[in-house]
Amino acid sequence: MSKRVIGLWGLLVVVALLVAGCAGPATPAATPTTPPAPTPAPEEFLFGIILVGPKDDHGWSEAHHVAAEYAMERVPGSDFVVYESLIPGGEVTLEQVADDMVAQGAKLILTTSDAFEEDTIGVAEKYPEIVFINVSGDDVLTGEAPSNEGNFMGQMEYMKGVAGCTAALMTDSGTIAYLGPLINDETRRLASAAYLGARYCYEHYRGLDPADLRFIVTWIGFWFHLPGVTLDPTVVANGFFDEGADVIISGIDTTEGLVVAKQRADEGARAFAVPYDYIGACDEAPDICLGVPYFNWGPAYLSTVQAVIDGTWKQSWDWNGPDWSDINNLDTSHAGFLFGDGLPDAQRAQGQEYISGLASGDIKLFVGPLNYQDGTTYLADGEVATDEQIWYLKQLLEGMEGPSE
Repeated sequence: MSKRVIGLWGLLVVVALLVAGCAGPATPAATPTTPPAPTPAPEEFLFGIILVGPKDDHGWSEAHHVAAEYAMERVPGSDFVVYESLIPGGEVTLEQVADDMVAQGAKLILTTSDAFEEDTIGVAEKYPEIVFINVSGDDVLTGEAPSNEGNFMGQMEYMKGVAGCTAALMTDSGTIAYLGPLINDETRRLASAAYLGARYCYEHYRGLDPADLRFIVTWIGFWFHLPGVTLDPTVVANGFFDEGADVIISGIDTTEGLVVAKQRADEGARAFAVPYDYIGACDEAPDICLGVPYFNWGPAYLSTVQAVIDGTWKQSWDWNGPDWSDINNLDTSHAGFLFGDGLPDAQRAQGQEYISGLASGDIKLFVGPLNYQDGTTYLADGEVATDEQIWYLKQLLEGMEGPSE
């Protein structure tokens, strides 16, 4: 009972005694009932996000920051802390960042890059009472994750297929360029998905031979430009146009491909681009943007935060797909595609038809016959890839130009 309540009750007793003394003998007073204790305010739930890039990169990291805000706004009493631009191998380690977040009271920490995968295992083992999520990793799938670590990822492959489709609908030169980050299973499968979408639409909507379509891949070495470490994406993008490409599909976290395409278009060249990751990425150059395949992390963040609060979180590896009834529903779809102003109405209708085909299953993205770059069989004629065959894509596909390792 608070001091204020105790003081009030004491005053009432004194008044009652005085009244009783004036009025003569009285019947015994009823024993007072103790007022209920005030309901304590709910304890704040704090979660942390560790970003590989800045939170305003108009790409991967910004999409995660937006998702954290989405979850916080929908879970009363929740808040989050963020660490930006944690570069693997830099002066600050993921363990140091996690130590600080745990000291601040974080009960859930999301490490948002496959570059953090190995270190996430270490910090999860160090803090078994904290839930860790490594986004885009597969430690749970491989059995390497401690019991308090989970993984989730969006099925971006389908939206990359749409990106490739829009590029094929717009290319006049018959040369599409893919601005790639580093090389691993994830980046190979995403680049290959764009290639497969381009081949399909080049043939089925343009009526052209997909064997004549050039699809050039150049890897810069990381998710964004690190001076002195990676190739400069601005230089690479200009090189694509010099080589005859008229559409760039970006696989990196930042928007250099779109920026360079805009510069070329302003100089009178036919130049278009498809950025990546973030729903607002087209905003830098809407007139030459064909669309953007983007991650919508909000639903996964929200369900994870709520499950940890409720005590119902269970370890899982989740490869979350688009909501095919509405791929741009931000409350239900984990990956989407927004058409850009650079895509004319006729081509937009064809792109939408392609999406509808993917949604219905009439169009299969990874279906044979498909070979790896070295000519060995990836999928036999009519064979549809399993999730595992897509997830662990060991080479680029035959017909793509660029290294697989």
